[in-house]
Amino acid sequence: MPHHIDPNIIIDATLYTLLGFSVITWVLILFKIWQFVKTGYYNKQYSEAFWEAADLKAAANLPENQARGAKARVAKAGFAWLAQLAHADKAVSLKYRGEPRELLEQTLRSENQAEQHRMELGLTMLASIGSTAPFVGLFGTVLGIMHAMHEISASGSSSLEVVAGPIGDALIATAIGIAVAVPAVLAYNFFTRRAKQYKASLEHFVDGFLHIAFSDKA
Repeated sequence: MPHHIDPNIIIDATLYTLLGFSVITWVLILFKIWQFVKTGYYNKQYSEAFWEAADLKAAANLPENQARGAKARVAKAGFAWLAQLAHADKAVSLKYRGEPRELLEQTLRSENQAEQHRMELGLTMLASIGSTAPFVGLFGTVLGIMHAMHEISASGSSSLEVVAGPIGDALIATAIGIAVAVPAVLAYNFFTRRAKQYKASLEHFVDGFLHIAFSDKA
């Protein structure tokens, strides 16, 4: 380490980095809890209203306070495509050439993927913090021990009282790094599992929409 750089500055920067990681982690945790709870409530509300509708036309005209959430946006994309198909000139527009069910499914799957991406937002950050925070803490500990050894060597004393204090202080960075990583890893695993359940629910809704759309036409 260059002699003109104060080791304490680097150690402090490491601790502030870990503090920043901790703040980001808890902000993401609170945001994802709010996001999943809100989306789950809206999806349940819309799903009940959708399946209780008399037909697709009634489902497409549900009141705004019921047509909220991811499933509502997926259905809205499907309704928009069906409306455009009814007025499209298939001989001119390539967009509507092909099997209608497959074309509608493509539209719904595309919107479905956008909703899944929205629910997975922030999970990569949690995974990155969970995997890097211990190493950042270890980096601070190594620098702290090097600095402590240099101070001990300069003092000319190697008694336990002299060694234990600086070494113990240096190990704090590793403990903080682990303390930051554990919530991030636990939250990542929990929200990843919830995102998979969310994905399965949306795919089930898409399958149901396709079935209803073409059985209604028949």
